[in-house]
Amino acid sequence: MAAELRLTAVGKSTFIWTKQSTLLVITTSVCLAEISLDVDADQDGVVEKNNPNKASWKWGPKGHGAILLVNCDSDSGKRPDNQKSFIGRLEDLKDMSQMVLRTAGPTELPTGHTLKLHMSAHDAEAAQVFTKRFSHEQDGDYPLILAAGKLSMEIIFTKEMTFYVSGLKFADIDFSGLVRIHVSLLHAVQNGPWIMTPNVQAPLKVYGCRYEFLFVCLFYLINLITPKINRGDRWIQDEMEFGYIQAPHQSFPVVFDSPRDRDLDNFPYNELMGPDFGYVTFKPPRDEVNSLESFGNLEVSPPVTVKGKSYPLGRIVIGGAFPFQTDGRKMSSATRNFLRAQVVQEPIVLFSDWLRVGHVDEFLSFVPAKDRKGFRLLLASPHAAYKLLQGLQETGHGQAKFFEGQLKVTVDELLADKDLHDKNDYYQRCIDWNRDHLKNELELDEEDIVDIPLLYKSKEKGVNMIVLWRNLGIAKPFGPKVNGQCAIEKEVTRLLEPLGLKCNFINDFVPYYENEGDVHCGSNVRRRAFKLKWWEMEM
Repeated sequence: MAAELRLTAVGKSTFIWTKQSTLLVITTSVCLAEISLDVDADQDGVVEKNNPNKASWKWGPKGHGAILLVNCDSDSGKRPDNQKSFIGRLEDLKDMSQMVLRTAGPTELPTGHTLKLHMSAHDAEAAQVFTKRFSHEQDGDYPLILAAGKLSMEIIFTKEMTFYVSGLKFADIDFSGLVRIHVSLLHAVQNGPWIMTPNVQAPLKVYGCRYEFLFVCLFYLINLITPKINRGDRWIQDEMEFGYIQAPHQSFPVVFDSPRDRDLDNFPYNELMGPDFGYVTFKPPRDEVNSLESFGNLEVSPPVTVKGKSYPLGRIVIGGAFPFQTDGRKMSSATRNFLRAQVVQEPIVLFSDWLRVGHVDEFLSFVPAKDRKGFRLLLASPHAAYKLLQGLQETGHGQAKFFEGQLKVTVDELLADKDLHDKNDYYQRCIDWNRDHLKNELELDEEDIVDIPLLYKSKEKGVNMIVLWRNLGIAKPFGPKVNGQCAIEKEVTRLLEPLGLKCNFINDFVPYYENEGDVHCGSNVRRRAFKLKWWEMEM
């Protein structure tokens, strides 16, 4: 649950500050706590508790809504106060509006709960928040706790705490004046495991930052993340992973926010977390964070049975360095330890460090199937690609061109490229090692694996698709055309459609392929939870 504050610019020098959702009630078997975030909604200079009109602004003598000044004077030094990240003199507090957090009930939160004040990066450009020092780790008597680059702060649970909000800029053509400040009560995911959902589970909502994916998602609820929110970061798969938690009386989705911390970093926290939608993340040591920490490197298999042991919720799959290699990249120990601690989806570590980006979704994917185990493992196969191209050459299509209209290269030219062939022989050996490892860890037969023809130009790209039940959104391969049809698309369709799947090829060359990613990297899917209850598993 979250309390929300709104600041709206009016005229040339003021903000209107209204309150939307103000009351948080925590209920457990032993306590009831009330949390209220209050402002001066009746405009009398006093921050009253739970004013009934603090969810709106109204003009006039009988109006309501708290007012916040743009702090553009200078109480100390030569610079305006709205350009400072500190309070130079106590007189500056008079130019700020007060916000008060009040609580009633127990003297402390239940175990596992924390209270956080937070705001989005966009809103932090317009306002910043100070409070009286409550931690020995803070500098100054009135430290800055919310600002650009410092978007959240865990706060102590106390009877009353006062915050001082400073307005930073006026409304303008690129800023409406609307700013939100939230207080959220968080409960750590501790008791029940966090459970990922594999591609065989039915999709509930699709997330993406670009319009390229829309046509394959027509029958699903789509959430298009606008440029204002994504701030140019199109890699929503890398930013987060969906899962859920479950108890006999309640179940709800929980988004796992990766430590990559790029421009989509605030999306899971600010846009997804809320009533009956949980959030979890970790902040590993900076020297442990690398590209393998992004969640294109986090997949989960469908349910399997391995050597008599059942994994009815599947097994997590992550990538890392080759076994016994000491200097290769790995997912951080914090993330790996969390995944292992969930127990019910015992992780498998593959060798993905041979790739430039290093994500498992660059060479594998799981898709539903109507026979055998109910799914297939798709693996990228340079050998299958060369076999297909050699067949085209032998049938007189050696002059057919890849990337027609873009980076034109013929089948003959590509087959004659010895350096490319040698590199892909090595990449094939890396994939074959993973193939054997997955066959052992998931107890797969060769009939459970489909080799997808694919060449790696420079340790990048792969079997990269979005799986929406029986509909596949596949990155368009731009292969050589024979009789007006892409030969690679034809082969992939031949391999997959007998499984009951429909192949939709998406042109993502400019927005994704040229930026070292593809369809899966640029999309994310929240899926239906398993019917099986995790506590019914035999461990």
